[in-house]
Amino acid sequence: MSNTIVRPSRDLRNSYADIVRSLKQNNHIIITNKGVGESVLIGIDEYGEYEEFLHRRFIYNELQKSKALLNSKDISLTDAEDVFAGLRKKREERHQ
Repeated sequence: MSNTIVRPSRDLRNSYADIVRSLKQNNHIIITNKGVGESVLIGIDEYGEYEEFLHRRFIYNELQKSKALLNSKDISLTDAEDVFAGLRKKREERHQ
């Protein structure tokens, strides 16, 4: 991990402005409590990128599960246009 700084948790209270300045120059800051790593502080932009990464990974995993399901079962797919055409036909039949 490059540009990692370690700070005690008391610095969150006593030196918050200094921590924020450090965070702008570094990727993240590890917060310790009694010398043991407890949490990681990251900037808001890095947090947004992390959230996007997690979302993309979730979507990818769900797609992989769907592919595996399709490959393991005898499933036929219907095109969306065919579904909507069928719905339009049913609606027209009801209104006649």
